[in-house]
Amino acid sequence: MSIHSVARHQSHLAWDNSIKPILRVQSGDTVKFDCLDASNGQITPDATVASVASLVFSNVDQVNGPIFVEGAQPGDTLKVEVLSIETADWGWTACIPGFGLLSDEFPEPALKIWKLNKKGGYTYFDEEKDIKVLLCPFAGEMGVVRKERGPFSTIPPYNTGGNIDTKHITAGSTLYLPIEVEGALFSMGDGHAAQGDGEVCGTAIETPIVAELRFSVVKDRPYTRTPHFKTPPVNVSNEEYYYTTGVEPDLREASRAALRHMIQYLGQEYGLNPVEAYMLCSVAGDLRIHEVVDMPNYLVGLMMPSSIFSQQKS
Repeated sequence: MSIHSVARHQSHLAWDNSIKPILRVQSGDTVKFDCLDASNGQITPDATVASVASLVFSNVDQVNGPIFVEGAQPGDTLKVEVLSIETADWGWTACIPGFGLLSDEFPEPALKIWKLNKKGGYTYFDEEKDIKVLLCPFAGEMGVVRKERGPFSTIPPYNTGGNIDTKHITAGSTLYLPIEVEGALFSMGDGHAAQGDGEVCGTAIETPIVAELRFSVVKDRPYTRTPHFKTPPVNVSNEEYYYTTGVEPDLREASRAALRHMIQYLGQEYGLNPVEAYMLCSVAGDLRIHEVVDMPNYLVGLMMPSSIFSQQKS
């Protein structure tokens, strides 16, 4: 078993099987990745909202790699064990014009810079109101290239991974990806310190990360046709949640409605302005599909953990 390293500058901006690998590893090897945040360094700890307005969108969501895994063949599965992930001591969340579940209702740029208490495992959303979010670091971008010639944008997810933005693939988790080309050609990036399921405003707590992953080629998993993953034990004992719901004949519109209702609730009960509430939903609220069979309507819920608030509401 060998340990390899990938530096921050060893990144690219598209999924493309013509990009030459920066590293070749054996099945069972470990690779340490040093990744910039999803803005590709355009947003820094001293950034202002003007940095969001001037963001060069074609340069965001870069991924580090690609990594060629010896023995990986089309039809195999790449097993990716997440051994560790460490964030920087800062992060950012933004409303980016044209991006997010309610982008039409929040057209103006907004930015929040977070100070991450890595030792304590939390960060304050609002220290005066004692609203704090637990840290749960993970990488939003993890994937292998497609068999079709690229380039393909790094913004959406694909059946081969990519921008899957799944907060459960943290340290101790294992990700399984379908291999479509020789060597798999794995890349990763888009570090997050915390995120709610859905990432509703389009950003989480974005942060640079250092991650260690172990790669193994697995045969005889023909059912791995999209990303699968296994988590470590999850303990949410004694947690309370407040839910809002959306009831609509379209899943996206039901999701938007549930989000609107949570923004209104947070404003009324905790004094957050709409932009603050929108960003808090993105980093701490989880979207859930509750009902998909009783047509004509779908029921989608947005759940907010009560523990982030020092003052509980009935």
